[in-house]
Order: sequence, then structure tokens, then C-alpha cells
Amino acid sequence: MKKLNPKDITPESLFEARRHFIKLGAGALVSSTAVSQLLAKMPEKTLTYKPDANPLKLTLNTEEQAINYVNFYEFSTDKEKPVKLSKDMKTSPWSVGFFGEIAKEQMIDVEDIIAKFPLEERIYRFRCVEGWSMVVPWIGFPLYKLLDYLQPNANAKYVKFTTRHDPSIFPDQNRGIFSAIKYPYVEGLRMDEARHPLTFIAVGMYGKRLLPQNGAPIRLVVPWKYGFKSIKSLDLIECVTQEPLNTWQAENPKEYGFYANVNPEVDHPRWTQAKERVLGKLGKQATLPFNGYAKEVAHLYKDIDLRKFF
Repeated sequence: MKKLNPKDITPESLFEARRHFIKLGAGALVSSTAVSQLLAKMPEKTLTYKPDANPLKLTLNTEEQAINYVNFYEFSTDKEKPVKLSKDMKTSPWSVGFFGEIAKEQMIDVEDIIAKFPLEERIYRFRCVEGWSMVVPWIGFPLYKLLDYLQPNANAKYVKFTTRHDPSIFPDQNRGIFSAIKYPYVEGLRMDEARHPLTFIAVGMYGKRLLPQNGAPIRLVVPWKYGFKSIKSLDLIECVTQEPLNTWQAENPKEYGFYANVNPEVDHPRWTQAKERVLGKLGKQATLPFNGYAKEVAHLYKDIDLRKFF
């Protein structure tokens, strides 16, 4: 039987007859109170999930902070413009393609993905390579459960993730050679990183479905790595034999590496990583190795020089 290839899937089948599950007028508003009032009036698909007991006693950022300050280059390099530019984004139906070294290549609708795996809440620190951070209550499931379902074979050493490429949705993709970066956006993890219990597939936050500016309808969250590794609006997940060339490594290999683990001892060439600004706070706080998850993940890199392979 011939193996499927992502290019063999008719794009129209992924985009046809999508319904609006939410409309975001919030981006045009200045007042966070007004944003909250507007969101409260919007119909939302409810999520049933196991709450996080928050054993680390992390202080959550407000929903308004998390949904109104984002990096999503497909919409804009500005932190606030994606809220407004994404307000008409259709995220249902939305299918994700699963390809590569797995038992069965297939397309699965996000609603079917959600139905396959019990949802849980994960309260995680989130640290941007630019030096700002927040704490977010994500809703989803560990990536390893999805990988168990896909059954990667022995040749699968890495997992490659790709954001949807659709200029009708994402304005910056429509700018051609003038776009901020080359699309589609690509990320990757080593298989043991992907299978780590902390690595998470998110479909919601703050008890609700993800909003478009936060990576709807489905995204990756890897809490011990800089935020650009937590790729948004997933279109493809592929189990591959070779290390994927992730977007920022391709754009500027001197500044961004494949691993991108949060490391206060290795500065970005243009700014320090020793401290971070928590959204909503005036001062800065010390950045923790592996973003505070060293106990859980440091062993993954015991034989790797993370100053060289950053």
C-alpha cells in the first residue's frame, strides 16, 4: 500500500465548511475589564478536564494578560495585533495530519483527537526567549499518549511539528518575500523529549478552548524550553528519522538552536537570559534552569554540552 504524503491531501478538505467557534472582538478593546465582559458573553465549547492541584503553588497570570500579549508571527510581529487580526479565524473543522514512521498515516479532526484522550489541566511556567514570562493553566493531554496511539517505529528518532500554512488565515504568510519569517513554521523534539510526561498537547487554557491568538485549535507546550518551541495551530505531526531544522534555527542559527532549553547561564547574543520580566509585574526575577523543571528533565541532557548545542 502506498504511503500517504501530506502533499497528497487536498487542502480544501482541511478548510472546507469550517464553523466559527468564537469571534474575537476583544482585540479592538483597550480595557481589560471590557475584554472580560465581552468574553463572558461569548458562547464557548466547554471542556471537561482534571484540575491541576498546583503542587508548586505557582501564581497564575490573568487570562487577560495571557490572551492579549502573544507572539504569533503568522499574524504579526506585534504582541497585541494578533488579537484583532485573528478574530475571524475559523478553527473548526480542523484536521491534523500524522505522517512518517508510524503504524498508520492518517488525518484526524481535532474534535476526534480530544475525544480520544482524557483532558487534564497543567499549570506551567512559560518563558519567552525575549525575556518575559507568565504562568498559564493549559488544558490538554501529554504528547506521549498521542504517540502511543500513533505507534512510532524504531526508525522514529524525532518528532517534527508544522503550523498550518494558509495565507487566507494568516496575513503575514500572504506577504511573500516581505514576510517576517519563512513559512510554514516548523519545530521539532527528540523522541525522548517528546515522550517526556511534561510535554503537552494543549487545546484549551483557563478552562476554555484556545483562542486563535493563543494557537487554536491545538498546540504544543514544552515548559522547560523557550516559548518558540511551543508551536501553535498545528497542521502536521510527523515522526522522522533526522533532526528537523526548526524555523528559528533556520532563520538565525547563531542566535537560536534546536534544543532551546531555558538556561540563565547562556545569554542570547542580544540580551541576558539571567532574569525575566513576569507579565503584570514591574521588576524582574531570576530565571531558573530549565525554567524550574530541572529535577524532571536535566537527565535528558547529561551527555550534551548545552552551551554548544543550545
